[in-house]
Amino acid sequence: MCAYFPYPVKVWLNGYEWAKRQATRSGIGFTALSNGFATRTDPAGLQAICDRLGPGTITVFFERWMSRLPLPLSEADHDAGYWWELSMRQIETSRTIVFDAPRHARAFFEAPRGRQPRHRPSRSCRGDLRRPPRRWGRPPKVEPTYKTRIATRDTVGVTVNADYKHSRVKQYLKDGRALRIETVINHTGDVICKRRLQHLDELQAKARDINRRLLDTERVGQAVSLRAQPSSGSRSPPSTRMAGGRPRYGSEIVGSWPCSAPCVSGLNALGFTNRSLRAQVSHLLGAAYTVNQASYDLARLRLNGLIERRPGTNTYDLTADGQRVAIFYTKVHDRLLRPLIAANQPPAPRDLRDALRVVDHHVHAYTAQARLGTAA
Repeated sequence: MCAYFPYPVKVWLNGYEWAKRQATRSGIGFTALSNGFATRTDPAGLQAICDRLGPGTITVFFERWMSRLPLPLSEADHDAGYWWELSMRQIETSRTIVFDAPRHARAFFEAPRGRQPRHRPSRSCRGDLRRPPRRWGRPPKVEPTYKTRIATRDTVGVTVNADYKHSRVKQYLKDGRALRIETVINHTGDVICKRRLQHLDELQAKARDINRRLLDTERVGQAVSLRAQPSSGSRSPPSTRMAGGRPRYGSEIVGSWPCSAPCVSGLNALGFTNRSLRAQVSHLLGAAYTVNQASYDLARLRLNGLIERRPGTNTYDLTADGQRVAIFYTKVHDRLLRPLIAANQPPAPRDLRDALRVVDHHVHAYTAQARLGTAA
């Protein structure tokens, strides 16, 4: 609390500690985990307790302390309408998944660490980190960029951060046995939500949806395959509009839009518009991507059931088929085509390079035995 005008007050509330006390008071047994619960006797009751932490509970907590602490405003000021109103500055909404076998949790986080090239530092970034030059007056509006950071703390400690504007989604291993997904919103406008405390329920619903979408994307990425027949949820293109077939692999929209790991995670968690899609694809292609091109590609993807529009908005979300197509093409391009095309040189595995060298030696031997000279 600051005693100088305009007398700002900061309130830090640990929802986990509050939930532990409420669970103990309700007689619910649990095993504590760092900012989470490893086991509990009544999962539904504990979830109901966590859901009770809303604007009303926080307001009561705040007013109780305001009645005890010395304040620069008197009761007369309060009666005259001069008082504090809470707004949300930083909200962290997490989901903790405890594995039965801790080795499964460690294996999940060893995978991204093992895919990092050895010559890179322990912290890698993807995305355009350049800031626009500062000028007098209002700064120019900059398209939002998606940035993914993988930070290695120790032998198995890996933290994956997906940044968007002022906010981020953080994923890490908790106490060596639990998967923690944590959405940190530092500016409510990043998820199109108002700042006052009364909108906390709406903000938490969006943050939980981001956590769920990230999990869905990773679940698809564990074992992705494309089915021969489209799912029942995919809509057939109307006959009055040319939608074409599904995007072919070599097309620009397939090779650039969904086929980037940070782009897939960011777009799936937050949704995307024509404008944000143009910024992302232009960055990936290294060339201009116009409004008409984006509109045409969005129409094709929507009519083929790869994306869907949120009702009453111009924001799109990836469907289940869209996730599979995006991740499948990403893996084929990054893990098969690129390594095999350059398989005779690093970073291709040494065994593969040695095998290709043997094949090349035998081909040259057969050519020499057949007395076929090299073409001029």
